[in-house]
Amino acid sequence: MRGMTSLTAGIGVIVFSALVGGLFGGRVLAQQDSMTRHFDAFASALAAIEANFVDEVDSERLVYRAIGGMLQTLDPHSNFMDPRSYAQLRERQEGRYYGLGIRINVLDGRITVMSLFEGSPAYRSGIRAGDVIARIEGENAIGMSSEQAVRRLRGPRGTTVNISIRRDGYEDLIPLDVERDEINIPTVRASFMVDGETGYVRLGDFSETSNRELRRALDRLQAEGMGQLLLDLRDNPGGPLDQAISVSNQFLPRGDMIVYTRGRVSNSDQDYHARDESDFTGLPIIVLVNRSSASASEIVAGALQDHDRALVVGETTFGKALVQSIYRVSHGAGLALTTARYYTPSGRMIQRPWDGTFDEYLTYSLREQETPLRAPADRKFTDAGREVYSGGGIEPDHFMAGPIRGFDPSRLGRLLAARGDFAYFARRFSAVGDTRIPVEGDGRELVSRGFTVDDRLLEAFKEQVRSRGLTVDDEDFAGDTDFIRAMIHYEVDLALFGEAEAWANLFVRDPQAQFAVSLFGDARRLLDLSDDALVAAAR
Repeated sequence: MRGMTSLTAGIGVIVFSALVGGLFGGRVLAQQDSMTRHFDAFASALAAIEANFVDEVDSERLVYRAIGGMLQTLDPHSNFMDPRSYAQLRERQEGRYYGLGIRINVLDGRITVMSLFEGSPAYRSGIRAGDVIARIEGENAIGMSSEQAVRRLRGPRGTTVNISIRRDGYEDLIPLDVERDEINIPTVRASFMVDGETGYVRLGDFSETSNRELRRALDRLQAEGMGQLLLDLRDNPGGPLDQAISVSNQFLPRGDMIVYTRGRVSNSDQDYHARDESDFTGLPIIVLVNRSSASASEIVAGALQDHDRALVVGETTFGKALVQSIYRVSHGAGLALTTARYYTPSGRMIQRPWDGTFDEYLTYSLREQETPLRAPADRKFTDAGREVYSGGGIEPDHFMAGPIRGFDPSRLGRLLAARGDFAYFARRFSAVGDTRIPVEGDGRELVSRGFTVDDRLLEAFKEQVRSRGLTVDDEDFAGDTDFIRAMIHYEVDLALFGEAEAWANLFVRDPQAQFAVSLFGDARRLLDLSDDALVAAAR
């Protein structure tokens, strides 16, 4: 008990010191007595729990949860991260780590592969989403926590880990020796030419490599004849502020404001402008967004819209405009604290209001979008005088619902996507010529690139859904047929042929994307309007 108490006290002192010294600075001295009393109350309560609670307690867990509860009284995005969560955040920000290149989770006590990065050691070895890692270096992995499994799977570059996987359709475990390597986490998920002049880039996330990845994609597409660009920011949750600024700078002339932040502490008030010359300031652009586009993706969409540089198409974005500063506090844990709000060049505050429990705010993407009630005070103007509005995300210039891969399915279709039925169905397929795991008699269906989701596959999918306990009305199913075909094709492509192939094939079926492509005439006229505004400003 004494050792546990010492650990708790040590954690508490370090956390308290980090919060005091790192967040409040010199102003804390005037409040030191008050803060000390608060900390004493916390430490006394924790000591009483350790000494008297009916069962043994995990003091570290109590401290972590206490800090998390404290932050949850502030806003929806300030949060405390345990060491594993903080490490994962840093990996996403840096865009790399050393290991196998898989994301895992514990499902029914089994270490299950949820997704993997194309080109990673796991991908090259033939591991697929849905596989269960049953043994690691000869040790039974059933019952392991995800943290325990991650520690065993990761290691220095060039070293090998022996695993055995269990896969649906195979009777025996499949042994594999996988060599660890540097895993680069790409944020540009796909880039290709839609036709002879239209380039497409899907930026699925922001990390420290995003601007560099985007520039490579743009240069390649330009060499292939790109004369107009569809920039897809749908479902992009955001990331580092500096990358949102750099990405915006790819399309804005030097000197244009991109975003500004305002907060309570002095260094939180910052104005950010485009600093570099770019080769793409004259390119007609359409930006695709949806209700799950947030944070850094809203900075990009808002800046290009305010400067009349891009036509924004899709749904109203999430409305997350709080700047989180990341602090490493103790024992590998981290703290994300809201320190400022950001505003678009026209003065729009993108942040949506939230209710006391955050429920309405956090479930925004699950609800149907309605035309918001706008007050005159919310009205702002772009460089060319177009009306835009503040306080509720980035509203598109052209609205079209499409919350799931550009589709707006019925309740049945949304339920199938939420349950993972499409990804589950994809497990029954193997690619023609794929010999990475040469096991005989697996009973899988072989498909080649460009396969067709025919009526037979639709019926097989429907039977699978019913076998998993969902009652399916044939009429409802028929109403979502286009969506279902597209999602089956997408998930099979993703599992067998890679993300670029999956997005390229989905693009021709994606209603939002096809609608956006039809609007490039408007995008060109908007570019002319932007040029006129620049001339007028120069005068």
